[in-house]
Formats: sequence, structure tokens, C-alpha cells
Amino acid sequence: MNLERITMDYLVRIEGATFGYDASPVLEDVTLAVGPRAFIGVVGPSGSGKTSLLRLLIGTAVPQRGTVTRRPDVAVAYVPQLETVNWNFPVTVAECVLMARTGRTLPWPTRHERAEVSRVLDRLGIGALAERHIRELSGGQQQRMFIARALLRRPQLLLMDEPTTGVDITSRHDMLHLLGELNAEGVAILLTTHDLNGVAAHLPQLVALNRTVLAVGSARDVINGPVLERTFGAPMEVLEHLGMPVVLDRYDTADHRASA
Repeated sequence: MNLERITMDYLVRIEGATFGYDASPVLEDVTLAVGPRAFIGVVGPSGSGKTSLLRLLIGTAVPQRGTVTRRPDVAVAYVPQLETVNWNFPVTVAECVLMARTGRTLPWPTRHERAEVSRVLDRLGIGALAERHIRELSGGQQQRMFIARALLRRPQLLLMDEPTTGVDITSRHDMLHLLGELNAEGVAILLTTHDLNGVAAHLPQLVALNRTVLAVGSARDVINGPVLERTFGAPMEVLEHLGMPVVLDRYDTADHRASA
């Protein structure tokens, strides 16, 4: 069987990768493939290696052991955590999105590029905010701005680090709907999240990560007591509501039953 041909079925594939910033590995023996049109959520506690996994996928980090193989022509875009952004930087929404341009020799945007930015911002429902300073946006608007910036690169693979952190329930719902539309149009999406009930339970494929991949599959395969306890290091109880898994902390559940 031709391994190279199999690899080309994926946009990016990590095989047996170990990565760390010092003597202690952050990720160990990680194997994961992201195929065309994939929609994957990576769940795990803080410090489990989720952001490092994204760095390997993007190519800004190289594993000490193992391999990362990207399809030669794949276009990848990255949306960082909002908390890592300097929101006082003197730039408007449109200017921030324009910074995503690549391969340009002129410092100023062309009429076509400005039109493209307007189109993308309108698509995301923030066209009216184009001339607003980025710090004047709400959390949901800030996230949409960075998605617009990523889409300007016309990616085949969109990577997002905790995209729903700091946004309200309505913005979270709108964002999941938007990502679903982008995925239906052919964009593969991989995002990290702490939000098991609000985000992870709604995604078609999940990866449980804590230094290594502990489980891969549907929400039912990953959002269950045994997998979550191995992933988060604490007992969790999972109920089913309207056909979807709902995670409860066992301590809270016991307190509720005692007081009932």
C-alpha cells in the first residue's frame, strides 16, 4: 500500500509526534489526521497541549520525534485566542483584516482587496464596523473580525484556539452556525475548546487530548464519564438531554441530590 498516497487524502497528518519546550514533553506520541471538510473539536484541560497541537499543525513548531505532513498546496489560516491580542494597537477592523494579505509588494491595498475585505466583513455581519477601532468591539465581534482575517487567505483549513472564550451564549450559537456554514462550503475546521456542553457536544468529531490523544470519535464516543475522567483528571457525570450528552460535575450532582 502506498503510504504517500494515503497521506495525500489528508490536509495535514501528525504521526507519533512528541513536542516540548524543555525536558518535559507537552505532547507525547500524538497521531492525528485532518481531512478535507473535517470539522473537529479538541477538548482537554488547560496545559493539556491544545495550543501546542495547533502550532504543530500550522508549522510554527516542529516535533522532537515523529512527523507532521502537510499536503503541499494546502492553505491554512489561524485564529488565536482573543486574550493574546493587543487590543490597544491603533488599527481599525478593516485594517486588521487587511493585514492578512500575503505575497504583496505594495504597502497599500488595491481597490480589489478593499472590496474583498468589505465582502468578507458583510458576510460575517460586521460590515458596518469596518472603520471602528478593534478595542470597541464586543467579544463576539472581535472573534468575527479574526475569522474575516482568516477567510481573506481563502483557507482550506481553518484552525481556531478557544474561539468561544469570552463570548456570550448568543454569540457562541451564531459562531457555531457560521462555522457550520463555512464547513459545508468546503473549509476544514479544527478548533480547541473547554466548553463541553456549549461547543463540543455540537461538533461532528471530537479529540480528547491530555498530552496524548486519549479518544477520537463522535460526541458520544468522547463525551462520556470514563473518557472525560481520563482527560480532565476528575470524575464527571454525563446525562443525555434531547439526544445530546450533557456534562455534570459529580460533586455538584451529589450536592443537588442531597438537598432535594
